[in-house]
Amino acid sequence: MKEAIKTNYPALITLTTVFFFWGFVAASNDILIPVFKEELDLAQWQSQMISFAFYAAYFIGAILYIIISAVMKKDILLRFGYKKGIAIGLIISALGTLLFIPAATYESFTLMITGLFVVGLGFSLQQTAANPLVISLGDPTKGSQRLSLAGGVNNLGTTIGPVLIALAIFGQSDAAAVDVSIDSIRIPYLILGLAFILVAILIYTSKIPNHLQTEEETATDNVTETATAVPSKKGFLDFPQLYLGMIAIFVYVGVEVATAGNLGEYLKVEYGMSSSDITPYVSLYWASLMIGRWTSAAGIFSKSKMGKLILRILLPYGAFGVFILINSIGNNDLTPIYYYGFVISIIILAEYLSKGNPGKQLGLFSALGIVALLIGMFSNGIIGIYAIVSVGLFASTLWPCIFTLALGGLGNYTGKGSGYLIMMILGGGIISLAQGFIAELSGVGIRLSFFVGVACFAYLLFYAIRSQSILNKQGVKIAD
Repeated sequence: MKEAIKTNYPALITLTTVFFFWGFVAASNDILIPVFKEELDLAQWQSQMISFAFYAAYFIGAILYIIISAVMKKDILLRFGYKKGIAIGLIISALGTLLFIPAATYESFTLMITGLFVVGLGFSLQQTAANPLVISLGDPTKGSQRLSLAGGVNNLGTTIGPVLIALAIFGQSDAAAVDVSIDSIRIPYLILGLAFILVAILIYTSKIPNHLQTEEETATDNVTETATAVPSKKGFLDFPQLYLGMIAIFVYVGVEVATAGNLGEYLKVEYGMSSSDITPYVSLYWASLMIGRWTSAAGIFSKSKMGKLILRILLPYGAFGVFILINSIGNNDLTPIYYYGFVISIIILAEYLSKGNPGKQLGLFSALGIVALLIGMFSNGIIGIYAIVSVGLFASTLWPCIFTLALGGLGNYTGKGSGYLIMMILGGGIISLAQGFIAELSGVGIRLSFFVGVACFAYLLFYAIRSQSILNKQGVKIAD
């Protein structure tokens, strides 16, 4: 009988701190970038390029990772290590933020887009290294739960980031109400660049392992079930769980971003809401991601059934409380929001039924995502609104589930496989644009355009079933 692998909590805590930092910094763009849009008099399509620059950078970054690994004849992360890879990625992002200083000085949209692209390149490398590293820091059967925890900490950063950044820079939580010149952007981005460098030093000097446990075990011929890799396999085409997982990441990020991006228009057109009325619901959508991920992470904090049950209830409602607190600071009207607590009970029950199994959780949550979108399209009133917003809940843990399933059994191909998955974040830009285009078609409209999301969840449901079958045939165990 194999001895249970203990979670490396010091390393996990350090890594989740960085996940928080990424979320906090990424959220600051929502506060700072509109200043560029107004001051530089950008067209609407140009403002959309700001978001597209991030998604394109992830794609290009992953391509560069593969090309450089091929030229070096060895996976970059296997050569330099995962910890060093994260540190290098942070330095690259720091260089990108520093480009905002000349962008502000010369009021150059080109420099701003270039800076965003470089930041995205750094994020690409960081994500490629960090996701499999978090999965490997303990019991393989709890890998997706650890990644959910890291994602929940990231969402905590995105939830409180906009408010705190606005308070720190503009002196109040509503940045839109303050007249700020483009010159005022220099120091905030300088601070962000320095913060990236400091975190890079923290990571580099920490005790985070520089290689995955599965790689170390493979090197010593002590291969575990999760590290099983047939020597004859050469690339991702030999791992169906990986290339099908690439499509899964593409549609997952797509439905998450597209639902958020079209939520505001849905509320305006179907319910006649103003921009100020929409804000709490959009904020709740992103907070729902945090709520779901905190719920899924309950399993790594307690071994007893009762302890897990208590945490499954306390953590999601604690996350909901954080949302309420932060939006109260922003003086948003939360009266229609409080009843959302009943919707949260659905995610608690679904997580309990999945028993922490990433395959079961992906399938169950994808099915719930389909139901939520159908209710949102064919109902009215607060039920319809809650249904669309709840997509954030049901999409919350799909990233760690897909990553765990797709990387299962890859062994020394894990780093390269992670790079392939990060490449597919491009789906966030493409699918959101596709839904926007479909919404403009005669006879469709914004309400029925959410069938795009239904199609995405349908594929994810297929992948949940298919990937488990593939891994079982390979003898790879990713859950109890």
